[in-house]
Amino acid sequence: MLAAVIRSCLYRAVQVFQQIWFLPGWLPLAQHVRHGSKAVTRHRKPMHILRQKLMAVTEYIPPVRVIPPGAYESQTKQAQEDTAFTLLLKKNLKNLFQESKMIAVAQNNASTAEDMMILKNRLYKHGINVKFFPNQVTLSFLKGSIYSNMAPLFIGPTVLFVSKEPKVSEMLKTLRSSPQMTLLGACIDNTLLSVEGIVNYSKLPTMTVVQGQLLSGLMMLTSHTSSMLQHHPAHLSALLQQHIKQQSPDSSMEAGPAAEKAT
Repeated sequence: MLAAVIRSCLYRAVQVFQQIWFLPGWLPLAQHVRHGSKAVTRHRKPMHILRQKLMAVTEYIPPVRVIPPGAYESQTKQAQEDTAFTLLLKKNLKNLFQESKMIAVAQNNASTAEDMMILKNRLYKHGINVKFFPNQVTLSFLKGSIYSNMAPLFIGPTVLFVSKEPKVSEMLKTLRSSPQMTLLGACIDNTLLSVEGIVNYSKLPTMTVVQGQLLSGLMMLTSHTSSMLQHHPAHLSALLQQHIKQQSPDSSMEAGPAAEKAT
């Protein structure tokens, strides 16, 4: 009897608590929140060593495809071989590097055909030609030549300015009016120069001026040497003549009357 009364009281208390809990606008003073990471059950278990050995032994190894020799062309051989047009361009490049003493490399920054034509005419007046070669052909030519250090210059659209004689100052003056062309470097008299080196080279005097200065210097040294060589014998002969005059008797006789007249 007592147990039934207690059970009914507990049931009534639960109902009252549920009514209070779900009242609108009412929140409990405290809430129990579970903190912590969840249990991860998706980790793959390491394979047993015996199973690993079994999988390694039973792994499928496809058989090697048997191809008769010569049935397919070698791709590496095709990459190494050059076409006739490429060989012709390489030959032209070789002749160009052998005949030209100045080979400058410039980057073409989106210049129009009209600007390029004007630049060609201005450079041609000074004996400088403009040449175009694909970078792939140029790099393959430079790879096995003495000009291999010029390879880093050929990046992007490039243009070659070549001339049989070094005409650096004329080239720099012409490029000032063409901002689309950016000078990268040059090979002058088999010497690789940077942009700063090209500017310094343009400030040097010409060969004729240097030869004239050298000739005038040599002539001055020769005249100075001859005068130095003639100075000592002339001075020595003058001293000897003076000594002979002093030792001669005529000079002593003349010296006596001159002394009496002076007294």
